[in-house]
Amino acid sequence: MGLMSRFSTIVKAKASKLLDRAEDPRETLDYSYERQLEMLQKVRRGVADVATAKKRIELQAAKLEQSVTKLDSQARQALAANREDLARIALERKKGVQLQLQALDQQRAQLQAEQEKLVAAEQRLTAKVEAFRTQKETIKAQYTAAEAQVRIGEAVTGVSEEMADVGLAIERAEQKTETMRARAGAIDELIESGTLTDLTAGGRDEIDRELERMSVASGVDAELAALKKEIGAGGGGSSGQLGAGEGAS
Repeated sequence: MGLMSRFSTIVKAKASKLLDRAEDPRETLDYSYERQLEMLQKVRRGVADVATAKKRIELQAAKLEQSVTKLDSQARQALAANREDLARIALERKKGVQLQLQALDQQRAQLQAEQEKLVAAEQRLTAKVEAFRTQKETIKAQYTAAEAQVRIGEAVTGVSEEMADVGLAIERAEQKTETMRARAGAIDELIESGTLTDLTAGGRDEIDRELERMSVASGVDAELAALKKEIGAGGGGSSGQLGAGEGAS
């Protein structure tokens, strides 16, 4: 039971950390502002509904008032015609209509009071939403500026995750370069020592290469001796000629 509790706590902690990193306060503020706008729209629809109901009652009351006037006229006409019975009926109907008018007046007064309350609430909520919008934009601007400062600071100091990845890439590249240099140096040493055969040498071994060097040296020695002999022979003639000339002079 204790192990499961600890595991659950760890999972919740990691989930909370991930959510905190994924949460953007600007998006949260915008969402809250949208919810407040929706609430404000509902209040305004309520005000409109109450005003519409009150208008209907007023129209109905106007019709009843016309009916009262008509019944009163009919009662007067019946009395003038000595029809008291008809006059009584007209007055009774008039009384009933007047009772309906009283009920409608009460309903209209209630709706009027309700409308005034909703209008006042709508005004307060509008002011609150507008104030929240201003505060929201201010906080968003401050957060954006702070975020930019953090990113600039991380880029300059190299403490951000992106810069850390760049640093690791540079370090890996340097390590691979040093490894490649060391490998190239080792191969050169092996080729020079004869331990590793140079494939570009056509399959020749060290003896072949030594014989080739001796042949080249022998050829050079022979050519050098011939050149010395040629120069020596030509030089003697020139010396004789120079000596004879001097004696004559």
